Amino acid sequence: MRERRTLRTDGGADGLRRGQHESGARRRALRRAAARASAQCPPVERFARTIPRPAAACTMEPPAGRGAPHHQRGRTIMNTASQPPVFTLHRGTLPLLVSIPHAGTHLPDDIAATMTPVARHVDDCDWHLERLYDFAKTLGASVLVPSHARYVVDLNRPPDDANLYPGQDTTGLVPVDTFDRAPLYAHGHEPTVTEIARRRERYWAPYHGALAGELQRLKDAHGRALLWEAHSIRSHVPRFFDGRLPDFNFGTSSGASAAPGLADKLAALVDRHGGYTAIANGRFKGGYITRHYGAPEQGVQAVQLELVQATYMDETRPYSYDETRARRIAPLLEALVSAALEHH
Repeated sequence: MRERRTLRTDGGADGLRRGQHESGARRRALRRAAARASAQCPPVERFARTIPRPAAACTMEPPAGRGAPHHQRGRTIMNTASQPPVFTLHRGTLPLLVSIPHAGTHLPDDIAATMTPVARHVDDCDWHLERLYDFAKTLGASVLVPSHARYVVDLNRPPDDANLYPGQDTTGLVPVDTFDRAPLYAHGHEPTVTEIARRRERYWAPYHGALAGELQRLKDAHGRALLWEAHSIRSHVPRFFDGRLPDFNFGTSSGASAAPGLADKLAALVDRHGGYTAIANGRFKGGYITRHYGAPEQGVQAVQLELVQATYMDETRPYSYDETRARRIAPLLEALVSAALEHH
């Protein structure tokens, strides 16, 4: 059974409301701290040609007699400055980059030591997506995957921690609670302004540097690029939406991050396939990555797919991969990615 934490105090219902208010105030304080710290780390410029090299940035082999990295067919680049790597980047041959920013599960020892027991389950991970999207490398796509959990830093949030859905509840750049509102940190051990800045520099910046650099490489090689943002989520998360989420949730920032009609086209393909539900630009319209890097006027499209986890795995611990369900949905995923690549 899924573990759920409820805020309780000796003051009954009034105490519960008080605890929720304090938790919300703590989240707001952390976001203000992140905003102040973000002045030290400006956003990655779209399609920057020079990949930032802060501590633990990706290392690449120097090319022979050239000032740019040497790219080999199907080559996988790994960070070698620490173990595990901050990310892995497989370079493909198509104008297609699959980014899976919430696939990581690793919690560094120094961070884990400050966390609650529930945090160490990394319940809000986008479980098994790299395995589900295994077809992407065979297809010829580039694939970018982090190793660290979103509880360390959320790679799909802006560096200033601005709320992407104003007026709605969201988790931040450095989350302080789970989707079920269970605290992630022991009391008094929430990340400081300095710690937020350190994590952004150590984990967020290298991933975005690699993402921007790979998009630029693909655009230089092909004249265009498609960024496919792969995500997954439990079918029921009352904090973020009522009832059951549709199986396929396509987001193109309400049409701003991709060519006209792309999200609707993909949802229609799911409908025609049958067996699954789909929606275009519904509750999930695309996070920071989709909104920041999607620039169809510059030849780069970005689409986010938030996939319900029940379509390919068990949604309760230990979050087992279901081979039968996965085999059923993988061909449809491949068809959707291919259709998006052709839509330009």
